[in-house]
Amino acid sequence: MSKTIEQSAAALPANVVEERAVAPPKKKKKPYPFWLGGLAATIAASITHPLDLTKVRLQATGDKRMIESMRKTVRTAGFLGLFDGISGTWLRQMTYSVCRFWAYDESKKLIGADEKSPPWKLALAGSMAGGIAGFVGNPGEIIMVRMQGDYAKPPEKRLNYKHCLDGLFRMVREEGWSSLGRGVGPNVFRAVLMNASQLASYDFFKATLLNSGYFADNIYCHTTASFFAGTVATTVCSPADVLKSRIMSAAGAEGKSALQMIRTSMKTEGPMFMFKGWVPAWMRLQPTTMLIFITLEQLKRLVDWTRGDL
Repeated sequence: MSKTIEQSAAALPANVVEERAVAPPKKKKKPYPFWLGGLAATIAASITHPLDLTKVRLQATGDKRMIESMRKTVRTAGFLGLFDGISGTWLRQMTYSVCRFWAYDESKKLIGADEKSPPWKLALAGSMAGGIAGFVGNPGEIIMVRMQGDYAKPPEKRLNYKHCLDGLFRMVREEGWSSLGRGVGPNVFRAVLMNASQLASYDFFKATLLNSGYFADNIYCHTTASFFAGTVATTVCSPADVLKSRIMSAAGAEGKSALQMIRTSMKTEGPMFMFKGWVPAWMRLQPTTMLIFITLEQLKRLVDWTRGDL
Protein backbone atom coordinates (compact mmCIF):
# COMPACT_ATOMS: atom_id res chain seq x y z
CA MET A 1 0.00 0.00 0.00
CA SER A 2 2.76 2.43 0.99
CA LYS A 3 4.63 1.61 -2.24
CA THR A 4 1.53 2.50 -4.27
CA ILE A 5 1.24 5.89 -2.51
CA GLU A 6 4.94 6.57 -3.05
CA GLN A 7 4.65 5.67 -6.75
CA SER A 8 1.58 7.94 -7.17
CA ALA A 9 3.38 10.81 -5.51
CA ALA A 10 6.44 10.23 -7.66
CA ALA A 11 4.28 10.30 -10.78
CA LEU A 12 2.99 13.79 -9.95
CA PRO A 13 4.92 16.87 -11.12
CA ALA A 14 7.27 18.28 -8.51
CA ASN A 15 5.39 21.59 -8.23
CA VAL A 16 2.08 19.79 -7.42
CA VAL A 17 3.73 17.77 -4.66
CA GLU A 18 5.20 20.95 -3.18
CA GLU A 19 1.81 22.74 -3.28
CA ARG A 20 0.14 19.86 -1.45
CA ALA A 21 2.89 19.65 1.14
CA VAL A 22 3.06 23.39 1.87
CA ALA A 23 -0.49 24.82 2.22
CA PRO A 24 -0.63 28.60 2.61
CA PRO A 25 -1.43 29.64 6.21
CA LYS A 26 -4.97 30.91 6.80
CA LYS A 27 -5.02 34.68 7.17
CA LYS A 28 -6.09 35.74 10.66
CA LYS A 29 -8.65 38.54 10.78
CA LYS A 30 -7.69 41.71 12.59
CA PRO A 31 -10.09 42.97 15.30
CA TYR A 32 -12.72 45.41 14.11
CA PRO A 33 -12.44 49.08 15.26
CA PHE A 34 -13.78 49.43 18.81
CA TRP A 35 -16.07 52.30 17.80
CA LEU A 36 -17.87 50.39 15.05
CA GLY A 37 -20.76 49.30 17.30
CA GLY A 38 -21.20 52.85 18.59
CA LEU A 39 -21.38 54.21 15.04
CA ALA A 40 -24.01 51.62 14.10
CA ALA A 41 -26.04 52.48 17.22
CA THR A 42 -25.83 56.23 16.49
CA ILE A 43 -27.14 55.72 12.95
CA ALA A 44 -29.98 53.52 14.21
CA ALA A 45 -30.92 55.88 17.07
CA SER A 46 -31.08 58.85 14.71
CA ILE A 47 -33.61 57.05 12.52
CA THR A 48 -35.81 55.85 15.40
CA HIS A 49 -35.52 59.02 17.51
CA PRO A 50 -39.22 60.03 17.17
CA LEU A 51 -40.33 56.69 18.65
CA ASP A 52 -37.78 56.95 21.47
CA LEU A 53 -38.95 60.48 22.20
CA THR A 54 -42.57 59.32 22.41
CA LYS A 55 -41.65 56.39 24.67
CA VAL A 56 -39.88 58.67 27.16
CA ARG A 57 -42.79 61.11 27.22
CA LEU A 58 -45.30 58.31 27.79
CA GLN A 59 -43.25 57.02 30.71
CA ALA A 60 -42.49 60.40 32.27
CA THR A 61 -45.84 62.18 31.79
CA GLY A 62 -49.55 61.49 31.90
CA ASP A 63 -49.86 60.75 28.16
CA LYS A 64 -51.54 57.39 27.60
CA ARG A 65 -51.50 56.71 23.85
CA MET A 66 -48.54 56.67 21.52
CA ILE A 67 -50.22 58.21 18.45
CA GLU A 68 -51.89 60.91 20.54
CA SER A 69 -48.57 61.74 22.19
CA MET A 70 -46.90 62.10 18.77
CA ARG A 71 -49.76 64.33 17.55
CA LYS A 72 -49.40 66.47 20.66
CA THR A 73 -45.68 66.88 19.94
CA VAL A 74 -46.30 67.91 16.31
CA ARG A 75 -49.12 70.25 17.40
CA THR A 76 -47.01 72.08 19.99
CA ALA A 77 -43.54 72.02 18.37
CA GLY A 78 -44.06 71.15 14.70
CA PHE A 79 -42.71 68.15 12.80
CA LEU A 80 -39.14 68.89 13.87
CA GLY A 81 -40.39 68.55 17.45
CA LEU A 82 -40.22 64.78 16.89
CA PHE A 83 -36.45 65.23 16.84
CA ASP A 84 -36.21 67.26 20.05
CA GLY A 85 -33.09 66.38 22.00
CA ILE A 86 -31.35 64.49 19.20
CA SER A 87 -27.96 65.91 20.24
CA GLY A 88 -28.55 64.24 23.62
CA THR A 89 -29.20 60.97 21.78
CA TRP A 90 -25.93 61.33 19.88
CA LEU A 91 -24.02 62.05 23.11
CA ARG A 92 -25.55 59.02 24.74
CA GLN A 93 -24.78 56.68 21.84
CA MET A 94 -21.19 57.87 21.43
CA THR A 95 -20.51 57.24 25.12
CA TYR A 96 -22.77 54.37 26.20
CA SER A 97 -22.94 52.39 22.94
CA VAL A 98 -19.26 52.74 22.01
CA CYS A 99 -18.39 51.52 25.50
CA ARG A 100 -20.85 48.61 25.59
CA PHE A 101 -19.82 47.07 22.26
CA TRP A 102 -16.14 47.42 23.12
CA ALA A 103 -16.66 46.02 26.63
CA TYR A 104 -18.76 43.11 25.30
CA ASP A 105 -15.98 42.01 22.95
CA GLU A 106 -13.37 42.39 25.68
CA SER A 107 -15.55 40.53 28.22
CA LYS A 108 -16.00 37.61 25.80
CA LYS A 109 -12.23 37.41 25.42
CA LEU A 110 -11.79 37.55 29.21
CA ILE A 111 -14.15 34.63 29.94
CA GLY A 112 -13.34 32.70 26.77
CA ALA A 113 -16.73 33.09 25.08
CA ASP A 114 -17.64 33.34 21.41
CA GLU A 115 -20.82 33.30 19.31
CA LYS A 116 -21.12 29.51 19.74
CA SER A 117 -20.89 29.61 23.54
CA PRO A 118 -23.89 28.67 25.73
CA PRO A 119 -26.42 31.47 26.46
CA TRP A 120 -25.37 31.90 30.10
CA LYS A 121 -21.79 32.65 29.08
CA LEU A 122 -22.86 35.22 26.50
CA ALA A 123 -25.26 36.75 29.04
CA LEU A 124 -22.42 37.01 31.56
CA ALA A 125 -20.26 38.87 29.04
CA GLY A 126 -23.23 41.13 28.24
CA SER A 127 -23.83 41.83 31.92
CA MET A 128 -20.20 42.80 32.45
CA ALA A 129 -20.32 45.12 29.44
CA GLY A 130 -23.62 46.63 30.59
CA GLY A 131 -22.30 47.42 34.06
CA ILE A 132 -19.33 49.32 32.65
CA ALA A 133 -21.25 51.11 29.88
CA GLY A 134 -24.19 52.04 32.14
CA PHE A 135 -21.84 53.85 34.50
CA VAL A 136 -19.79 55.58 31.78
CA GLY A 137 -22.85 56.63 29.79
CA ASN A 138 -24.98 57.86 32.70
CA PRO A 139 -24.45 61.64 32.13
CA GLY A 140 -25.36 61.26 28.46
CA GLU A 141 -28.41 59.22 29.43
CA ILE A 142 -29.64 61.97 31.77
CA ILE A 143 -29.18 64.68 29.14
CA MET A 144 -30.96 62.57 26.52
CA VAL A 145 -33.97 61.86 28.76
CA ARG A 146 -34.26 65.48 29.92
CA MET A 147 -34.02 66.92 26.42
CA GLN A 148 -36.57 64.46 25.05
CA GLY A 149 -39.07 65.08 27.84
CA ASP A 150 -38.67 68.84 28.11
CA TYR A 151 -41.40 69.98 25.74
CA ALA A 152 -43.92 67.68 27.40
CA LYS A 153 -43.65 69.78 30.58
CA PRO A 154 -45.43 73.08 31.34
CA PRO A 155 -43.38 76.09 30.08
CA GLU A 156 -42.43 77.18 33.60
CA LYS A 157 -40.87 73.79 34.37
CA ARG A 158 -38.88 73.37 31.17
CA LEU A 159 -35.07 73.22 31.32
CA ASN A 160 -34.57 74.56 27.76
CA TYR A 161 -31.14 73.06 27.15
CA LYS A 162 -29.75 74.42 23.86
CA HIS A 163 -27.83 71.22 23.10
CA CYS A 164 -26.22 68.30 24.93
CA LEU A 165 -23.06 70.15 26.00
CA ASP A 166 -25.09 73.10 27.29
CA GLY A 167 -27.11 70.60 29.30
CA LEU A 168 -23.99 69.05 30.84
CA PHE A 169 -22.50 72.42 31.80
CA ARG A 170 -25.78 73.65 33.29
CA MET A 171 -26.32 70.45 35.26
CA VAL A 172 -22.90 70.76 36.89
CA ARG A 173 -23.30 74.49 37.50
CA GLU A 174 -26.87 74.42 38.83
CA GLU A 175 -27.08 71.00 40.51
CA GLY A 176 -23.46 70.10 41.29
CA TRP A 177 -21.20 67.31 40.07
CA SER A 178 -23.27 64.73 41.91
CA SER A 179 -26.14 65.36 39.47
CA LEU A 180 -24.17 63.48 36.79
CA GLY A 181 -24.70 60.34 38.85
CA ARG A 182 -28.45 60.78 39.28
CA GLY A 183 -30.26 57.51 38.58
CA VAL A 184 -26.97 55.66 38.04
CA GLY A 185 -28.25 52.63 39.98
CA PRO A 186 -31.35 51.97 37.84
CA ASN A 187 -29.42 52.97 34.73
CA VAL A 188 -26.61 50.47 35.37
CA PHE A 189 -29.20 47.82 36.27
CA ARG A 190 -31.06 48.48 33.02
CA ALA A 191 -27.80 48.45 31.04
CA VAL A 192 -26.91 45.07 32.54
CA LEU A 193 -30.34 43.72 31.57
CA MET A 194 -30.18 45.29 28.11
CA ASN A 195 -26.77 43.95 27.17
CA ALA A 196 -27.35 40.54 28.75
CA SER A 197 -30.55 40.23 26.71
CA GLN A 198 -29.90 42.19 23.50
CA LEU A 199 -26.24 41.51 22.68
CA ALA A 200 -26.18 37.98 24.08
CA SER A 201 -29.49 36.91 22.53
CA TYR A 202 -28.44 38.27 19.13
CA ASP A 203 -25.27 36.17 19.19
CA PHE A 204 -27.26 33.16 20.43
CA PHE A 205 -30.05 33.44 17.84
CA LYS A 206 -27.57 34.12 15.03
CA ALA A 207 -25.55 31.00 15.90
CA THR A 208 -28.75 28.95 16.23
CA LEU A 209 -30.02 30.08 12.83
CA LEU A 210 -26.67 29.36 11.16
CA ASN A 211 -26.53 25.90 12.74
CA SER A 212 -30.07 25.11 11.54
CA GLY A 213 -28.85 24.85 7.98
CA TYR A 214 -31.66 27.09 6.68
CA PHE A 215 -29.70 30.35 6.93
CA ALA A 216 -26.39 31.63 5.63
CA ASP A 217 -24.43 34.48 7.24
CA ASN A 218 -26.29 37.20 5.36
CA ILE A 219 -28.80 39.99 5.87
CA TYR A 220 -31.73 37.56 6.19
CA CYS A 221 -30.05 35.81 9.11
CA HIS A 222 -29.08 39.15 10.71
CA THR A 223 -32.64 40.48 10.36
CA THR A 224 -34.26 37.40 11.90
CA ALA A 225 -31.80 37.15 14.79
CA SER A 226 -32.10 40.86 15.61
CA PHE A 227 -35.93 40.63 15.53
CA PHE A 228 -35.90 37.98 18.26
CA ALA A 229 -33.24 39.86 20.21
CA GLY A 230 -35.31 43.07 20.19
CA THR A 231 -38.40 41.34 21.60
CA VAL A 232 -36.41 39.66 24.37
CA ALA A 233 -34.64 42.90 25.29
CA THR A 234 -37.85 44.99 25.42
CA THR A 235 -39.58 42.60 27.82
CA VAL A 236 -36.58 42.14 30.10
CA CYS A 237 -35.74 45.84 30.30
CA SER A 238 -39.19 47.42 30.64
CA PRO A 239 -39.35 47.76 34.48
CA ALA A 240 -35.88 49.30 34.80
CA ASP A 241 -36.50 51.51 31.76
CA VAL A 242 -39.68 53.03 33.24
CA LEU A 243 -38.03 53.65 36.60
CA LYS A 244 -34.93 55.18 35.02
CA SER A 245 -36.99 57.58 32.89
CA ARG A 246 -39.06 58.78 35.85
CA ILE A 247 -36.06 59.36 38.11
CA MET A 248 -33.97 61.14 35.48
CA SER A 249 -36.78 63.38 34.28
CA ALA A 250 -37.59 64.47 37.83
CA ALA A 251 -35.95 67.59 39.26
CA GLY A 252 -34.84 68.31 42.82
CA ALA A 253 -35.59 65.95 45.70
CA GLU A 254 -38.38 64.23 43.78
CA GLY A 255 -35.99 62.05 41.78
CA LYS A 256 -33.35 61.27 44.39
CA SER A 257 -34.80 58.02 45.79
CA ALA A 258 -35.54 55.03 43.54
CA LEU A 259 -37.43 53.28 46.34
CA GLN A 260 -39.64 56.31 46.92
CA MET A 261 -40.37 56.50 43.21
CA ILE A 262 -41.35 52.79 43.18
CA ARG A 263 -43.60 53.18 46.26
CA THR A 264 -45.36 56.22 44.82
CA SER A 265 -45.88 54.60 41.42
CA MET A 266 -47.10 51.32 42.92
CA LYS A 267 -49.57 53.18 45.13
CA THR A 268 -51.02 55.37 42.40
CA GLU A 269 -50.81 53.07 39.35
CA GLY A 270 -50.33 49.49 40.55
CA PRO A 271 -47.61 46.99 39.57
CA MET A 272 -48.33 47.25 35.84
CA PHE A 273 -46.68 50.69 35.84
CA MET A 274 -43.44 48.73 35.25
CA PHE A 275 -44.65 47.86 31.75
CA LYS A 276 -46.12 51.25 30.91
CA GLY A 277 -45.06 52.21 27.42
CA TRP A 278 -44.16 48.58 26.47
CA VAL A 279 -45.73 48.87 22.99
CA PRO A 280 -43.90 52.08 21.99
CA ALA A 281 -40.79 50.71 23.71
CA TRP A 282 -41.05 47.55 21.56
CA MET A 283 -41.82 49.59 18.45
CA ARG A 284 -38.77 51.75 19.16
CA LEU A 285 -36.37 49.06 20.39
CA GLN A 286 -37.33 46.49 17.78
CA PRO A 287 -36.38 48.54 14.71
CA THR A 288 -33.48 50.05 16.64
CA THR A 289 -32.12 46.60 17.50
CA MET A 290 -32.59 45.41 13.94
CA LEU A 291 -30.99 48.56 12.51
CA ILE A 292 -28.05 48.37 14.96
CA PHE A 293 -27.10 44.78 14.12
CA ILE A 294 -27.86 44.96 10.40
CA THR A 295 -25.83 48.20 10.15
CA LEU A 296 -23.05 46.73 12.30
CA GLU A 297 -22.80 43.62 10.11
CA GLN A 298 -22.67 45.78 6.98
CA LEU A 299 -20.01 48.02 8.53
CA LYS A 300 -17.99 44.90 9.35
CA ARG A 301 -18.28 43.79 5.73
CA LEU A 302 -17.13 47.25 4.64
CA VAL A 303 -14.09 46.98 6.93
CA ASP A 304 -13.37 43.48 5.57
CA TRP A 305 -13.61 44.82 2.02
CA THR A 306 -11.18 47.68 2.72
CA ARG A 307 -8.76 45.16 4.24
CA GLY A 308 -9.13 42.72 1.34
CA ASP A 309 -10.60 40.01 3.57
CA LEU A 310 -13.72 39.38 1.47
